[in-house]
Amino acid sequence: QEPLVESGGGLVQPGGSLRLSCTAPGNIFASFAMAWYRATAGNQRELVAVITPRDRTDYADSVKGRFTISRDNAKNTVYLQMDSLTPDDTAVYYCHGSELWGQGLQVTVSS
Repeated sequence: QEPLVESGGGLVQPGGSLRLSCTAPGNIFASFAMAWYRATAGNQRELVAVITPRDRTDYADSVKGRFTISRDNAKNTVYLQMDSLTPDDTAVYYCHGSELWGQGLQVTVSS
């Protein structure tokens, strides 16, 4: 299968918001869980959020209450809405599902 395709990201001031999108190939999106990870330079990817096929969600403690993961099965797309961003959220963000990875999106939070 093709890799997952991510869009969004960029530079935002502290306190701002961004929404990341990730689109899966094929027509089996609704049958598997999707997740967002992030990594800073020299560090391993860390799990940020997960959404199951039945729309149950889990979040890392560092983003709980600020980030929201959601999915639109008709569009084969998973989203990560990021609010109240801080410099500690600066990282490359990757979506993941069914053994596939997105290309990575740079998110930089800085004034």
